[in-house]
Amino acid sequence: MKSLRLETIASFVEPEDKVIDIGCDHAYLPIFLIQKKICQKVIASDIHEEALKIARKNIEKNHLMEEIPLYLSDGLKNVPDKDINTIIIAGMGTNTILHILSSLDPFSIDKLIIQANNDLPLLRKELRKKKFFLQKEKIVYEKNHYYIIGIYSKNARRLTSKEKYFGPYDASNHGYYISLYNHFQTINHKLSWKKNTKEKFFLFLKIQLLKKYL
Repeated sequence: MKSLRLETIASFVEPEDKVIDIGCDHAYLPIFLIQKKICQKVIASDIHEEALKIARKNIEKNHLMEEIPLYLSDGLKNVPDKDINTIIIAGMGTNTILHILSSLDPFSIDKLIIQANNDLPLLRKELRKKKFFLQKEKIVYEKNHYYIIGIYSKNARRLTSKEKYFGPYDASNHGYYISLYNHFQTINHKLSWKKNTKEKFFLFLKIQLLKKYL
């Protein structure tokens, strides 16, 4: 599995975890977790039948059909196996992720490992309402794109204002904050002709908070 993003996600999985990879795509991550004996159990699900067909072929090719059950499911809805404690969701938008996590009740989930494609402040806020608190984030740069991977657990931790917008500071990826700062400054320049807009106020707030990281 030659993907820094997926390897970083795998590094957050612990031996006692019983994992479901939701939106498993071609099942590269579940296969890696089992082959490396990283955790107790892995199951995989995807809403797309074509993706599952490819996942099944990859799992069969690696002789892991007995170890990795596959489910065609919209999130957790059609997953009969409730014996999991860790959810992995990677490569989706925040609204889709929150939709998937709206059906958590029948499951005893202790940990979420999430890589969202957008609106991370909203994700952190809404997961806090579900009693899942951001513990750690790692930023990885791959294929000309920054990916932010977070671990959320039920151990309460209050985020600072900066962390609500940008997550815990990752000193190893200083370039990420510079790129964000430049992006926000570009947007701010485009909004400079507007007066007293709510959008402009929150953008100004983000820029000021980012300055403290730089």
